[in-house]
Amino acid sequence: MEEAEIMSVNLIFKIAAVGILVTVISQVLKHSGREEHAFLTSLAGLLIVLFWIVPYIYELFQTMKDLFAL
Repeated sequence: MEEAEIMSVNLIFKIAAVGILVTVISQVLKHSGREEHAFLTSLAGLLIVLFWIVPYIYELFQTMKDLFAL
């Protein structure tokens, strides 16, 4: 496997781990009556994943730009 493929697989596993962790924490907080904290936990998980994905999205747009020579 190439290094980029390994990084992509690791990124998918990281995203899945954050998703599972955020879901569990959010459910515990909701059942304890802290809906606001559950929402903030979900938002924090989303922001973490977005920060991981943004470089790949930027690379995708650069590739598309180069492909169409814009």
